[in-house]
Amino acid sequence: MTPVDEYHRWLTDFLPPDYDTDPQRYRFDRELRRRHQRASFEAGWMMPQWPLGEGGRGLSPLDAVAVRIASARRAAPRLVNVQSVGVVAPALRRFGTPEQRERLLTPTLRGDIDWALGMSEPGAGSDLAGLTTRARRDGDRYIVTGQKIWSTQAHDSQWYLLFCRTGSGGGKHAGITCLLVDLSLPGTTVRQIPMGWDDADTFCEVFLDEVEVPVSCVLGAEGEGWRVAMASLNHERDMIWVMNSVEIERGLRRIARDLAAGDGDDMLVELGRLATDSAALQATGRRAMAHELAGRAAPEFHILKLLGSESLQRTWQLAADAAGPAGSADLELHYEEFESLGATLYGGTSEVQRNIIGERVLGLPRD
Repeated sequence: MTPVDEYHRWLTDFLPPDYDTDPQRYRFDRELRRRHQRASFEAGWMMPQWPLGEGGRGLSPLDAVAVRIASARRAAPRLVNVQSVGVVAPALRRFGTPEQRERLLTPTLRGDIDWALGMSEPGAGSDLAGLTTRARRDGDRYIVTGQKIWSTQAHDSQWYLLFCRTGSGGGKHAGITCLLVDLSLPGTTVRQIPMGWDDADTFCEVFLDEVEVPVSCVLGAEGEGWRVAMASLNHERDMIWVMNSVEIERGLRRIARDLAAGDGDDMLVELGRLATDSAALQATGRRAMAHELAGRAAPEFHILKLLGSESLQRTWQLAADAAGPAGSADLELHYEEFESLGATLYGGTSEVQRNIIGERVLGLPRD
């Protein structure tokens, strides 16, 4: 039995009997999503490439990706707090001290602890190297002052993966430090940003006013925040291209169904382009992984986020057009189209992705 077959059997045993016939009914069932995360961790499907006992099953990278694709195609319950598993857990496992891993890693993977990411700032957008939030060393603590924005779910989170500046000189990428911040600390204020749709992935602003963070909460080492961020975001973007690929497939099936039922010849060209982009996204993802496994540079990796997020937006925009007047009363379609708008923001904006491609793939000079 292949790992994918094992996973499907496990998931079928876990899910309610009517889940596959009506997954949308369970889409916002937070209790089911929490139980699914705990059960996935205990069964080793949360991080299938990690060792047994760490939320994994020791699978090869290719088998692990196959399981993730199978999970997305099956529309398995989504994580309540995606960034905890997608960004924070890999960072803790790679850069955390034994005490940090012992205290935080398993609760994070099980969903007992939720995290927000403190990266973007009002004056820097998604340019992490342009951050101005500062942490001043004072004995065995840092005094942190600054403002972050677009911190998803910070209002519901207990911990904050905060990137701040602890030094100067050596260029924009130097002097950045990553801190593990308890969001209940005095001086921390979280404000939700009003959104056009009621969604669990609420954006927030976070204000830090002389917040005292113990030195023991440095992740990695002082001044190595850029390295921590790049390693963590690479893992997130790997998950994002898989998710986007499957969501595009789902949208394309809906478009094809709607166009077959009406007059939509003028939209077939765009449907063909999107189908080609979807195939290219999967082929490029697998090629990048093959290069990494062979120990070669994988420049293709850097285009996956840009291609996937922009194709996802175009897919659901076309789906709305293909639905015609009937689509105006389809709340599910409205939700999909609205949610796709965030695809070019989360995990790094399209503008930042183009800068990355220019610098790391094309070799263009930095500003």
